[in-house]
Amino acid sequence: MNFKDINIGLMISQRVLECDVDIMRLCKFFSCSSEDILAMYDSKSLDSEILLKWCKILEYDFFRFYSQNLILYSPASGDNRNKKIKKILKCIISEKIFTPGK
Repeated sequence: MNFKDINIGLMISQRVLECDVDIMRLCKFFSCSSEDILAMYDSKSLDSEILLKWCKILEYDFFRFYSQNLILYSPASGDNRNKKIKKILKCIISEKIFTPGK
């Protein structure tokens, strides 16, 4: 996962496939058309309220991608940065983080 270039629509569409969620269920949950759902899949970013709904229906924290981006790419000084990166990588490896395409 490239935390620097986040395409949340792609990650959502892959999670929908993994969870085998019917598009009609999504339409009902979001009160929208299937075209609107497909447009969300094509979106590089989404409103936080909509993203929160995706987190709920797919039972996955999509906000973690943005948190990881902040941690990895925020400015840090010398030794603190190395410790920070090692800690993050250790957390990523130890958790079962959703990886698109699996």
